[in-house]
Amino acid sequence: MEDSLLIPEKKSETDKNFPLINELVNMEHEQLVFCSRPEVGLKAIIAIHDTTLGPALGGVRMWKYRSENEAIKDVLRLSRGMTYKSAISGLNLGGGKGVIIGDSSTEKTEELFRAFGRYVDGLAGRYITAEDVGMSEKDMEWIFSETKYVAGIPKSLGGSGDPSPVTAYGVYMGIKASAKKAYGSESLEGKRIGIQGAGSVATHLARHLQKEGADIFVTDIFEEKANRLAKETGASVVDPDKIYSLDLDIFSPCALGGVVNDDTIDHIKCDIIAGGANNILDNEKKHGEMLRERKILYAPDYVINAGGLINVSSELEGYNERRALEKAARIYDTTIDIFDYADRHGITTNKASNILAEKRIQAVGKVSTIYSSKSQISNREGEIYYKSRC
Repeated sequence: MEDSLLIPEKKSETDKNFPLINELVNMEHEQLVFCSRPEVGLKAIIAIHDTTLGPALGGVRMWKYRSENEAIKDVLRLSRGMTYKSAISGLNLGGGKGVIIGDSSTEKTEELFRAFGRYVDGLAGRYITAEDVGMSEKDMEWIFSETKYVAGIPKSLGGSGDPSPVTAYGVYMGIKASAKKAYGSESLEGKRIGIQGAGSVATHLARHLQKEGADIFVTDIFEEKANRLAKETGASVVDPDKIYSLDLDIFSPCALGGVVNDDTIDHIKCDIIAGGANNILDNEKKHGEMLRERKILYAPDYVINAGGLINVSSELEGYNERRALEKAARIYDTTIDIFDYADRHGITTNKASNILAEKRIQAVGKVSTIYSSKSQISNREGEIYYKSRC
């Protein structure tokens, strides 16, 4: 997968004139939607990457982006990652993502989220939204008031609620699979594990690790969150800038992406990188190769953090928490399969996961051209979410 909006040095005159469209072509996106309702403060972008396997499902995040280009880069990378995440997890869903540009601590209003819901509804099921960074169940409830194309709504409304416990469980399974590969045992007892971030996923993950007897280190840009998690789980608090140079067995980024980059990679001291954040590698090809050269085992992020997607996708079939957790547990076997494939072919683990995901998309794509009037998914009230392409 491509990792930035940098335009290739060699390009045609047409590419120079249309850099954004050229980027959509390069990253193989189907659609990019800009949403604006200045009267309610809405500035948002929805990206639909690929709907070969089904409707594009992916969360919407609210973040105070520094620039329009940064927001576009984020939504394009995240939506493409959702396509691969669905494919590698065996789900009949495509990849999409939404970003709302704004400060989630000061700029949330009912009318803003309802306006976003109108835009989602206008896509008529091509994009199903869900909760992501900066969003809450209440926010999703407001979006749901304007569109049925929402997953992860509160349980009181028939949804699955907060997906973070299942996301964390999947990351935990991915970490255990990584330990099995690197150490010959999946036990995490006594392992020094650094968690970057102290949000919902990190909190649930830390609880799993605590039960196994791991030696946990936690950091967050909000010190009070890190202190709270440390108090609950017995973890040690680390300064955000020092987490990279800390001697660890396992480094688990569970905040924002791009943390393995040119500035940090030479400082990282661990055997395994396996976390819940999306797009952990700033440049997938370059930094994936650098980790391989350093003999640091990398568990592809979109593989092991797929529990949240598995959770909300289960909602489309009629939510059952036990079934969602059982599906998330399979992340262990998927991760082992990817490691084995990478070894057999002498490639990075992230490239291996991409290849396996693409194989499924291509295989199912050959079938999806066959018309079927029954190719549809119903929501929790029996209404149709989407129909397959003819």
